[in-house]
Amino acid sequence: MWRDAALVAGKDLRVEGRAKVAVNQVAPYALVVLLLFGFAFDQDRPLLVQAAPGLFWMAVLFSGLLAVQRSFSIESADGAIDALRLSRLEPAGIFIGKVVAVAAQLVVLEALLAFGVVVLFQSRLGGAGLLVASTLVSTAGVAAAGVAYGALCVGLRARETLLPLLLSPVLAPVVLAATEAWRAALGLSRGDGWRWLGILACFAAIYLAGGAIGFGALIEET
Repeated sequence: MWRDAALVAGKDLRVEGRAKVAVNQVAPYALVVLLLFGFAFDQDRPLLVQAAPGLFWMAVLFSGLLAVQRSFSIESADGAIDALRLSRLEPAGIFIGKVVAVAAQLVVLEALLAFGVVVLFQSRLGGAGLLVASTLVSTAGVAAAGVAYGALCVGLRARETLLPLLLSPVLAPVVLAATEAWRAALGLSRGDGWRWLGILACFAAIYLAGGAIGFGALIEET
C-alpha cells in the first residue's frame, strides 16, 4: 500500500511540477484573498489582528478546494481515472498518495500565506510548536476530506460547483478548530490550544481512515 501511495503521490507532484498550476494560479489567488480581507478590515487594525487566524484558514480552505479540483481534473482527462481504476494499485494506496500530494501543495501555500499574514496584517507568529503541529494536522484533515469528496464528484458534470458545496460544511469543524488553535498560539485567546489540536487530530484520523477504507467504492462509482 505504501509503495502504491508513493507512486501516486510522485506522479501527481511531477504533473503539478510541470504544469505549475499551484504556483501560477492557486498561490496568487490565495494572496489576493488575503489582500481583500485586509482591505475589508483596514479601518479597524486591532480587529484585523484578532481575525487574522480565521482569515488565514479561510484562505487555506479556498486554496484547498482549488488543489483538490486540480488533482482530480488530471484523472478525469482522457479517461485517466479508468486506467487508475483498472490498475493493480491498492485503493487505499491511491487515496493516501493523493492526500500526500494535495497536502504537500497546501503546506507550501500555507507557508506563503503565513508570510502574507505577517506582512499584510502585521501579526506576530508565536507558539511555534502549536502553530506547526496544528497546521500539519489540519492540512492532513483538509487533504483527506478533499480527496474523498473529490473522488465522489469526479464523474459528475457539475463537479466544479458541487465539490465546494459538499466539502465546505465537512471542513467547517477543521477550520474552526484550527483557527482556535492558532488564536491560542498567537496569544489572542486564553483557551487551551493543545485541546483544539486534539480535536483536529480526531477529525484528521476519521477522514483519513474513512477515506482509505471507502476510496475503492468511491472510484468504482465514478
